[in-house]
Amino acid sequence: MRIFKQFFVAVFRLAVAFFAIAGTYEAWTGAIPSKWVFFTIQSNIAVGIVFAWAGLATLLRGVQPPAWLKGCLTLYILITGLVANFILHIQAGAPYVLGISTTLMVHAIVPIGAAIDFLLFDSHRRFKWHYAFSWLIYFPLYLGFVLLRANFYPNSGPGHDNLPKSPYPYNFIDVQQIGWAQLGINIVIYLAAFLVLGLIIVGLDRALPAKALVSTARTGR
Repeated sequence: MRIFKQFFVAVFRLAVAFFAIAGTYEAWTGAIPSKWVFFTIQSNIAVGIVFAWAGLATLLRGVQPPAWLKGCLTLYILITGLVANFILHIQAGAPYVLGISTTLMVHAIVPIGAAIDFLLFDSHRRFKWHYAFSWLIYFPLYLGFVLLRANFYPNSGPGHDNLPKSPYPYNFIDVQQIGWAQLGINIVIYLAAFLVLGLIIVGLDRALPAKALVSTARTGR
């Protein structure tokens, strides 16, 4: 039974990795290079890589990804799903891989899979409270990337709303449309929301049983 559970978790993690990578193929294949600027694409590709690592480590009883890294990616892929479904209201659509919309993959299947993995299959009581603060580092780096790219390639897309050539992927960070003051306000709001969600994740980690449904040979710290 233990071997079966271990195999099931490994397959589950590899499936999450598959959906994350398959759902972002237009970016990493170079078919639509401007897709790299989307937060959704970056977070899914990172999750795909780390979940492939976790899946293989579970299968081979190797070293799991570090707790800080796994927690960080769990936070940001949950943000991807929450923002897409409750703020941007993104609808599933083309293109499709194996009959499944890539939009559905990256905005729903992968975030839900990551949440299930965190709750059921990860070892717990490994997160420290300060992780919720250090996890925030990615968002400023992402914004810096978007703003620098927009400055040097102002008509590069991918666009948003009715602005197809805009280098900004989302209207709430489009400084040309909203101005620097509103951008600053939006950054503070989002960082606060990210921090709250990060603290919730840390709180759950510390409240859940330390032993995962399936333990591995070596756990990343």
